[in-house]
Amino acid sequence: MDVPKIQSSLRLIARGLEELAAALGDEQEAGEDERTARVIQDWGRRGLTQKEASALFQRHGFAPQTTGGWARGEWVEIGDDGLRYLTAKSHTWLEERT
Repeated sequence: MDVPKIQSSLRLIARGLEELAAALGDEQEAGEDERTARVIQDWGRRGLTQKEASALFQRHGFAPQTTGGWARGEWVEIGDDGLRYLTAKSHTWLEERT
């Protein structure tokens, strides 16, 4: 089983579904960058439980499992208290965007 190839294919499918959803939705729907910025703004510097983080991503149109992808990309880290925190990388991205 070629896991990296399967992962890559799933990411392509997800992007395609994202584009399809945008095409079917309201023209005013925010793009991925805008939704990402909103997640970071709403999250701030506080720690969230896994359930809270999943709910936050869902509110902004992401899959609830997005937290895991952000963790692998070093946008989120799990603190010693077991809560999820945004990393400096996330906050820097937001600052550079504005």
